[in-house]
Amino acid sequence: MSAGAWHSCGLRESGAVECWGDDTHDQSNASPGNYLAVNAGMRHSCALGATSTSCWGRRDERPLEAIAPAAAAGVVRDVSSGGEGGATPGSPTPTPTPTPTPATFTAVSAGRTHTCALRSTGTIDCWGDNTAGAGADPPGMFTAVSAGEWHNCAVTSGGAIDCWGRSAEGQAADQSGSFTAVGGGGGHSCALRSSGAIHCWGSNADGRTDAQTGTFIAISVGFAHNCGLRSNGAIHCWGLGDSSNSRTDPPSGSFSAIALGGSHGCALSSAGAISCWGQNTHSQVSDAPSSGTFTAISAGGSHSCALNSAGAISCWGRNNRGQTSVVAGTYTAVSAGREHTCGLKSDGTIACWGNNTSGEAPTTRSP
Repeated sequence: MSAGAWHSCGLRESGAVECWGDDTHDQSNASPGNYLAVNAGMRHSCALGATSTSCWGRRDERPLEAIAPAAAAGVVRDVSSGGEGGATPGSPTPTPTPTPTPATFTAVSAGRTHTCALRSTGTIDCWGDNTAGAGADPPGMFTAVSAGEWHNCAVTSGGAIDCWGRSAEGQAADQSGSFTAVGGGGGHSCALRSSGAIHCWGSNADGRTDAQTGTFIAISVGFAHNCGLRSNGAIHCWGLGDSSNSRTDPPSGSFSAIALGGSHGCALSSAGAISCWGQNTHSQVSDAPSSGTFTAISAGGSHSCALNSAGAISCWGRNNRGQTSVVAGTYTAVSAGREHTCGLKSDGTIACWGNNTSGEAPTTRSP
């Protein structure tokens, strides 16, 4: 809303502008259209559109009609009085309208053959295979998102869990309550409550939804197993595990982050060192970097990736589809899917590499 000398204008949610008050010079006769911002002057008004600026009212006070939106988004100047916003001494001064901030991506999650990302606006963008509906964008506002095998789950702005995609085993059933994090697996999902307790649903084959009791600060969900990180840095796992790969037998010690893949897991120590465990068929465990300081970790189908303190990503393990062939750039986050990987760049765009059969791994993705 903006108040002029003797009239006011407001912007509706639909993008339409409505003005009222003095209309001697048509300053309250708003031009139709969809706008991003509006400013009322002394005897004229201007509104900022996506590609142009529209003004109405006294013509000799409308210098902004030919100015690009980025320049016009500041203070409206009244040339007849020499003041800003058409104000004369003792008259109300309209509030400057800021230039809208372009949306960026703030998080990314790679699934089996699809990918989802969270925008700075709180909306979610998904792409890739949409056979089961996992590649569709959900309505609403969110704070976190996780892509599973054929489904996704996200934490809403109200703290509940919304899921979509395949739900043959109940893995995409919405969950009420207050949550801070969520993970999608094969036929199950798990989430971290605000209280620190873990809640799982979907298929309970191999005990994958029999969550550990106690308080946790982070959770990661694999294809058929899960791990939680306690406040003391200890890792506890449950679900499918056997003596051949020990995917549910994490190393002892104190860690700051965990990530589970198809049949293996990786964790970061408080010093930024990497430890991995579980199936090592494609060296997704043994080839982990032995030196360097890392700030984020992700485990995929049969490969793993980590982000170092300089913003560079290192990947290792199976590379049959190019999933460990990192696209050069500076990153702030990384997510390894089944046969593809995506990284969140410092400019808020996303770069992916690896299998792109279903469009899940575009070289560049913008909000």
